[in-house]
Amino acid sequence: MENSNAKVALGEIVSTPSALRALEANSQSAAEFLDRHAAGDWGVVCEGDWQLNDEALRSGERLLSAYLLASGVKLWIITEAGRSSTCLLLPSEY
Repeated sequence: MENSNAKVALGEIVSTPSALRALEANSQSAAEFLDRHAAGDWGVVCEGDWQLNDEALRSGERLLSAYLLASGVKLWIITEAGRSSTCLLLPSEY
């Protein structure tokens, strides 16, 4: 996946089966949320978490984004410190 607006490398992209089922049930693509995450749009996180993510862009720490699917189900995207991998999951799976 290549995003010209990317601020962060995503590394290996993985997903839990539940997250994939939720995306499919909503006829939404993981790519739309991965693009937002990579561009620094952290979704529906609180202001403090938004600031932590912005700081993590510089420090290389973990990034956490949260997005609402069309049905209202929340999807998390976590990029690990060091940017080796990014995972799509539901909050209940953390």
